[in-house]
Amino acid sequence: MFWLIASTIVAAFMASLMILIRLRAARRPASVKKIILPPLFMSTGAFMFMFPVFRVGWLQVVEAISVGALFSIFLIITSKFEIRDGDIYLKQSKAFAFILIGLLVVRIILKLMVGQTISFGETSGMFFLLAFGMIVTWRLAMLYRFLQLEKSLTKNEIVY
Repeated sequence: MFWLIASTIVAAFMASLMILIRLRAARRPASVKKIILPPLFMSTGAFMFMFPVFRVGWLQVVEAISVGALFSIFLIITSKFEIRDGDIYLKQSKAFAFILIGLLVVRIILKLMVGQTISFGETSGMFFLLAFGMIVTWRLAMLYRFLQLEKSLTKNEIVY
């Protein structure tokens, strides 16, 4: 029970941190590096699978990544770019914070349900994969949109 509560508190803290980072990100121009780095940093968490307690079956991997990709749709919808002063900025979205909190609540509920049937280690592995699938899908969509906008910006096809 301790680990369940502790991991939930950590997830809530991370979600809060993500909201703050996202709000601050809208103040500075976006870049490919800023879009790609978060999933790369998060990928180091895959080292958890070196320990047998965190390993999950291939079906669980596919399920977790698929649910993460499905959840990312909400983040993709609220992540839009705009051009200001010749640079590309991420638009602030009031819905983003609510969507992130909603996804956190859904993840906690799912974690409680799944945690009753499989071990804590496997649950942790699955929810890491869910989060990773969500952020990778979201960031790839953001990267695609950013590159399209950057391409049209450099061709001067944008009408101000």
